[in-house]
Amino acid sequence: MTTAQTPRQVRRNRMLLLAIFAVFLGSLVIAGALRFAGWRPAGMKNHGELLQPPGDLRAVVPRLVDGGDYHWNPGERMWRIALAPPVGCTDACVKLGHEIGIVWQLMGKDADHVEVLWIGVPPPDVARGGALRVLQADAALRAGLPRVDGAPGEDPVGVPVYVIDPNGFVILRYAPGFDPSGLRADLARLLKLM
Repeated sequence: MTTAQTPRQVRRNRMLLLAIFAVFLGSLVIAGALRFAGWRPAGMKNHGELLQPPGDLRAVVPRLVDGGDYHWNPGERMWRIALAPPVGCTDACVKLGHEIGIVWQLMGKDADHVEVLWIGVPPPDVARGGALRVLQADAALRAGLPRVDGAPGEDPVGVPVYVIDPNGFVILRYAPGFDPSGLRADLARLLKLM
């Protein structure tokens, strides 16, 4: 047995149904507008510059300073932090090397999946050990690092830092003078993808 609704109840039910549709469709329209305007939540943004297209180092086989080849070995799922300072870089490089060492230590249990590649001979004050791999300076290797000698408007004295994925693609670039906590946050997010 059904009860008849009064015209007032019918109008109220219709308005309620329209309000539900408006809330649902309105949120979709707002989300779409924010997405196409380029806005992203703070937790979804990279701190480093996402390289488009990424640098490709797969064909380059760097040489270690102490002898032997350094292979990318994608099966090991090893991420790399790479820096290629100019010859004669001292104080700025020592400071950067210390900051990168702290970032590596703060990776905690994930530090086993991160290596630090120093391209060229580091100053004597740079702490060796841990995940630091010193590679010979090579023109092909430097050429695979986008804007390794700086970008227009950047500090020409500073050293950019790169993140290289397990396959040998250079995917992120950090301009000279970057905040190391941003590098740590980006690496932590990338390691969760493994």
